[in-house]
Amino acid sequence: MENQIFIGGGGAEYAEAQGMALKYANRHGLIAGATGTGKTVTLQILAEGFSKAGVPVFLSDVKGDLSGLAAAGSADFKLHDAFTSRAQTIGIDDYSYESFPVTFWDLFGQQGHPVRTTLADMGPLLLSRLMALTDAQEGVMNIAFRVADEEGMALLDLKDLQALLVWIGENADNLALRYGNVSPRSVGAIQRQLMVLENQGGSKLFGEPALELADLMHVGAGGRGQINILASDKLMNSPRLYATFLLWLLSELFENLPEVGDPDKPKLVFFFDEAHLLFDDAPKALVDKVEQVARLIRSKGVGIYFITQNPDDVPEDILGQLGNRFQHALRAFTARDRKALKRAAETYRPNPRFETVDAIRDVGVGEAVTSMLQKKGVPGIVERTLIRPPSSKLGPIDAATRKQVMAASPVQGKYEQLLDRRSAYEILAARADQAAKEAAEAEERAEEQSTAEREFNAGRRYSGNKVSRSTSRKSGSGGFGAAITSVVLKELKGTTGRRIVRGILGGFFKGR
Repeated sequence: MENQIFIGGGGAEYAEAQGMALKYANRHGLIAGATGTGKTVTLQILAEGFSKAGVPVFLSDVKGDLSGLAAAGSADFKLHDAFTSRAQTIGIDDYSYESFPVTFWDLFGQQGHPVRTTLADMGPLLLSRLMALTDAQEGVMNIAFRVADEEGMALLDLKDLQALLVWIGENADNLALRYGNVSPRSVGAIQRQLMVLENQGGSKLFGEPALELADLMHVGAGGRGQINILASDKLMNSPRLYATFLLWLLSELFENLPEVGDPDKPKLVFFFDEAHLLFDDAPKALVDKVEQVARLIRSKGVGIYFITQNPDDVPEDILGQLGNRFQHALRAFTARDRKALKRAAETYRPNPRFETVDAIRDVGVGEAVTSMLQKKGVPGIVERTLIRPPSSKLGPIDAATRKQVMAASPVQGKYEQLLDRRSAYEILAARADQAAKEAAEAEERAEEQSTAEREFNAGRRYSGNKVSRSTSRKSGSGGFGAAITSVVLKELKGTTGRRIVRGILGGFFKGR
């Protein structure tokens, strides 16, 4: 099928042949269905089709079994006969096994190349979402980012933000005159959330070298698009971190890629598995941002495909933008399930040959109810489709094969070594050291002055025979003032005095 990705078919009660036009593949899509109905295989064959067409792909491997894209299937696989039979039914005469170019990524740097961003790139909105901050705490977060920009302090990793928040707390009164009140309680709450994020592995996400988008859009010498697989089986233990990272990646693509209009094929296709995690308990501002990105990013040549169990997991305004649909079976055991099934059926253009509700309920594993965009972007009528078998290995590859794939990766060695350049933490630490040095120097000068004064006074009281024991002072010699000065200088020698001097000098941090 020229300029199309072959999906499947089957004849008789199934569609003769179903393909997705590459020209409309950036109009987004949905892969939905109950657990165990074949969503992963559909994702796999779409990734294969895009790669063959020279379109790079980014997808998350939630269950750990999409790594098989890097290896060819084999005849000794237990489903070989079933795959071969299905290929004949669909009408594939040249069905064979093959592997595809894959780059493995991992937030934790264990099952793939490390993938990082900086706090500055993430921004206060997504970071607040990641830490589930209140409105007041989000306000403090915005102040922190604003201060960092104005002070020229780069926010790269978590220790940068932690140090900046300490400084903001110490200078809250001065900052309040310009930015509004900064509550110490809000600062403390953010610090606690940062600690939780760090314990969940968030410290692995923030830092340098940061991911370059160009490394996700690699096309190999053979003209095949690179399939980027994010290891997400462990990442799913922190679902908010998972969702926020993928949303950040979408936002970066939206903000940095040039406009291309309606290309003949996408520049990149992005698969968002477990899509409900993006929208669960999400504030309206965040949902609005996702809707905006989904609506406008197609003009950048990027297609987004959401994978979830139920179409209801995706907000209606976003669901309406998903032109290419792959609906696997939905079970209707409860009244709520039946309502969800009916709503899902109503989103399709009806087919006079069958009832869409019945088809969605009755399709078996490896089958789907599909609808693709046709000429001029018009939705095609709903069809029952046997999904073609994959050419790559079904299931995960072993650790040795993964290492071999990583060693041959086009980004091998680029992201492995963590960098720690001068940023907010180092700048604030240098200012603190300078303030401490100045405080120590002031204390030393005060002590020298006190010693000199004592020696001078002792010299004045020397009579040639013995030292006078009198402590009285003549009127006009500043007796009371000198006594106060002596007390202050004495106090400056101790820890309390050091804190006083540093507290005074702390006010100069901002200006240095």
